Amino acid sequence: MYRVEDKFGCSRAELYHLQKRLGYVLESDSNENNIEGYKVSSLYFDDLQDSCLRDTIEGYRSRRKYRIRIYNDSFDAIKLEVKEKQNNRIYKLSRTITKEEMDRLICGECIDCTYGQDDPATLFNLAIKETDLRPKVIVTYERKAFVYDWGNVRITLDRNVRGSNDILHFGKKELAYDFVRECDAVLEVKYDEFIPQFILQLLELGNMKQTAYSKYQLCRELF
Repeated sequence: MYRVEDKFGCSRAELYHLQKRLGYVLESDSNENNIEGYKVSSLYFDDLQDSCLRDTIEGYRSRRKYRIRIYNDSFDAIKLEVKEKQNNRIYKLSRTITKEEMDRLICGECIDCTYGQDDPATLFNLAIKETDLRPKVIVTYERKAFVYDWGNVRITLDRNVRGSNDILHFGKKELAYDFVRECDAVLEVKYDEFIPQFILQLLELGNMKQTAYSKYQLCRELF
């Protein structure tokens, strides 16, 4: 199922007020390891022509991103993901891979897959063979997430967005980053077919503007 994904640029103050307001009503994401949330680190891939980046910059309605994601600098749960976007609707394929499989993909090698279109490893392998898909940039930020069952609503508050092109040290705590100064706080609202009205009221601050914010694009542009 494609889900709605709306993004809003906001200030640090707005992010703080939203977190307090949502915390009174909604449940926090079960993955967080402290009250402030958790750290997300993603290694994004692109082909020799930077097709994913160009599609994002040009604002194409249909586009795809390839990434490996970890949390809190831990390789205990490594997610291989392919995210497809149609307008403001997204569809994400995700599965867990091993550290060895991650290392092979970083080196431009294929891994075992089911050959089904719902397996992100299948799409990764195909892109590696046909378009020389390779790792391009690391994107990291702190995330506070809230969830609500009706409508499968997920609201994320991301801050301290930063990037690195030190690909071989992905996941290392001592990795140095460059910060995205002009847009380092963002609200993302994701849901299936509907979102309850009371949640929309909680999110209303009056100053936020919807945006096509792309952490991948901004971090690529840093380098």
